[in-house]
Amino acid sequence: MANQIKVLLKNDVPSLGAGGEVVKVRPGFARNFLLPRGLAVPASAGNLARVEDIKRQVASQAKAEIEAASAAAAQLSSASVTITRAVGEEGKMYGSVTTKDIEDAFVTTALEMVLIGRHPHMSLWQWESQDDERIAREALAAVELSDFAERRTDTLSGGEQRRVAIAALLAQQPGIFLLDEPTNHLDPHHQLGVLSLFRELALAGSTVITTLHDPTLAARFADRIILLFGDGRWSAGPVREVLTAQSLSALYNSPMIEIEKDGRRVFVNG
Repeated sequence: MANQIKVLLKNDVPSLGAGGEVVKVRPGFARNFLLPRGLAVPASAGNLARVEDIKRQVASQAKAEIEAASAAAAQLSSASVTITRAVGEEGKMYGSVTTKDIEDAFVTTALEMVLIGRHPHMSLWQWESQDDERIAREALAAVELSDFAERRTDTLSGGEQRRVAIAALLAQQPGIFLLDEPTNHLDPHHQLGVLSLFRELALAGSTVITTLHDPTLAARFADRIILLFGDGRWSAGPVREVLTAQSLSALYNSPMIEIEKDGRRVFVNG
């Protein structure tokens, strides 16, 4: 794991640096303290470029306002005008950074990203233990990414990044899993692998609630299902009773056909 990473301070942080400075800190300190509190952002090329762009815009705006005020002052015959502007102070206001921007810019290793899932089990100043690392590596193994532990996250494909995110969730070890399209960006092999993992967790006593757009996967892995029709109507119950060609045809406003083979149901457009 990397010993230190660079971050860009958004505000003055005692004993660390002033707003606008790039400093080196431990990854855990950045994730647990600086980033969640909005005190810093990763010192990526994109964030540094944004800061320089904002400074240029502020300086340009200040120059334009000074020129406009000077022109107005020149038209006054009995007045003197002194204009000042604290460009430096405004330069500290780097604008907002969305969660997605932070995730895209925060380049780290796959293992470090999965270790984020262990943070709910740690106190504010606590470092990851050997046990935390063991759990994180087991989570990577569960999604078939053991050999990717030291890979930089910006070198991973979309499907690999998705599996790293799932591994972080597995490392958290919650009792209830809320999943939003967990199979997005995954090929069929890994779609089945990921849903099989959560099916096993459900059988072991965990609660798993997920949204899926593939009725065939829902029919294979779910116990109960809710269909939301978008106009206020809904249907809920055991998957065998609720998930039918008729209900899906109404849901998708398109004819659906059910095919059953070897005890498994497949739904296709008619």
